[in-house]
Amino acid sequence: MDLDYKDLIRKKKIILNAGNSGTFARLILGLLVDSKNQITIIGDKSLSTRDFLRVTEPLNKFGAVLSSKNKSLPVKIFGSKFLRPIKYIENLGSAQCKSAVMLAALKANGKTIIKAKKSRNHTELILKNLGLPIKIISKKNFDFIEVSGRHNFKGFEYRIPGDISSSAFFIVLTLLSKKSKLIIKNVNVNKSRLGIIKILNRMNAKIILKNKKIYKGEIISDVVVKSSNHLKGINCPKNLNSSAIDEFLVIFLVASKAKGISKFKNLGEMNKKESPRLDISINFLKKIGIKVERKKNDIKIYGNPKLKLDGNYIIKKFKKDHRVFMMSCIAALTLGGKWKIYDKDSINSSFPNFLNLIKKLGAVIK
Repeated sequence: MDLDYKDLIRKKKIILNAGNSGTFARLILGLLVDSKNQITIIGDKSLSTRDFLRVTEPLNKFGAVLSSKNKSLPVKIFGSKFLRPIKYIENLGSAQCKSAVMLAALKANGKTIIKAKKSRNHTELILKNLGLPIKIISKKNFDFIEVSGRHNFKGFEYRIPGDISSSAFFIVLTLLSKKSKLIIKNVNVNKSRLGIIKILNRMNAKIILKNKKIYKGEIISDVVVKSSNHLKGINCPKNLNSSAIDEFLVIFLVASKAKGISKFKNLGEMNKKESPRLDISINFLKKIGIKVERKKNDIKIYGNPKLKLDGNYIIKKFKKDHRVFMMSCIAALTLGGKWKIYDKDSINSSFPNFLNLIKKLGAVIK
């Protein structure tokens, strides 16, 4: 991918289609706060239902003008040459919001101060690796981040490592299959993304990291996973939520096969993703015969280690959420039964090779 930022901000009027990518849509807004002309960000039907006010509000404080109807896409942005630094508190645990503000802060005349709830820190690491003026003071529940703006930027090359969120489906596929072992090479195992491995290992999974190395400030490793016949329930610590927020769909699937009760709390952020994932996952578990209790955004999953399906299952109306589609495929492959899963095109935006990979592992898909 070759990106010419200067060419982008010179054009008088432009429309950028983010497709299904909330990360792209939110972070690009931070980069465009000094655009000379109007730029409009649009997205697909699913992305256009998500909350963008959480990003446009702090970015407007820099002096740019961002506007949208109903707090969602499309978002129009008019940049400013006279951007001022801000003080910003991010208390949702949203790495996207935090990162958008950090990128905007690089354009402001002065020092922006951010107090952010613990979340993924890929942006901080890449900015530090590039030698940009960022200072981070880490506390127990928050990070204090200072970003100084008005510096020259240089282009760079970056080879993107494997993604733990995409790997999660194959980790769970292996974990729930009999006599299986899988090695996933060169995965980014950033500490802020290891929630799924920490949670599953507490549930008696067998997942280890091998051949660790540092690349551009990130930790890269091979992930080795073996099937497990002795999974147990978990009382999941809330401090692991943000580091596993995209993986709870498959974590719930493991909990459904674990011995005992698994408890998860404060998962309201799941419903602010591409689909209301907490609602969808609860309905999914009930569909396959798993007892689930819910109190607001807390749930209990009553696991059944002997769970084996032999019925017919139809999965549709999930707002074309790619992760719901892939989780349903893993459930079909590990739990039995006959499944018809709609909207396979949903994976095109994030993991177009998913079905080909599981076919190579022996899946039969019609």
